[in-house]
Amino acid sequence: MTFHSQAIKQQVQICLIALAFFTRIPIPADTPYSPELLNKANRYFALIGLVVGLVSAASFWLSQLVLPVSVAVIIAMASSLLLTGAFHEDGLADVFDGFGGGWQPEQKLEIMKDSRLGTYGAAALFVVLAIKWSSLSALAEISPSLAAMALFCLHGLSRAAAASLIFSYPYVRLDEDSKVKPLANQQSQQDLWVLIITSLFILLLLPLPMALLLTIALLLVRYACGRWFTHQLGGYTGDCLGACQQLAEVVGYLIILAMVAPQ
Repeated sequence: MTFHSQAIKQQVQICLIALAFFTRIPIPADTPYSPELLNKANRYFALIGLVVGLVSAASFWLSQLVLPVSVAVIIAMASSLLLTGAFHEDGLADVFDGFGGGWQPEQKLEIMKDSRLGTYGAAALFVVLAIKWSSLSALAEISPSLAAMALFCLHGLSRAAAASLIFSYPYVRLDEDSKVKPLANQQSQQDLWVLIITSLFILLLLPLPMALLLTIALLLVRYACGRWFTHQLGGYTGDCLGACQQLAEVVGYLIILAMVAPQ
């Protein structure tokens, strides 16, 4: 086997590991696994988002052919939740429970490790899911095809924004025993460039003004989340990445809706 074929095979294996870690989609049992390979899997976070987005968008599009768009949006959201096992929504809830209920970083991390859902987490989940449903439903009333495109693109772009935090902020070592500890906690320049190139591909699918405004908005969400996590914990955890993904996704829907809604 040549060097190039070996390199391609390894990238396919890393992509499969990312698919298995971030979704419930089964992969071949003989796929090799190691902490080192998992640590590189974050480079394909946005690509996995496109897979989730494609399933969600397809669920919406098929459903809206026979059902009201508001119901079709619920089905699209449910499909992504089932496909990911509510992985990122769980991170969002844990972050709000921890940040809302703890005073010191150690207390916040201890709360975040608790599998029980608290008041802060439940409220955050309700608000974010409600905004997703209402914004996507309003968008679908204007243009079902644009709503489907928003689902496809924002699942990928929001994950790129979240995964890129790994490159800029320290992993919280107090979180060593967390349930999300296996998540990649280092990122190379190559990992970051894969995320950027994937994001550029997604943005090319959108009208230029929308792509530019989404880029600015998601960069601001990324910056705000990074500062917030650093202030609260001194860095990020896997739950923080899930929270950033959810916030970036919902902000993206609102931006698209604001651009196309009748004034």
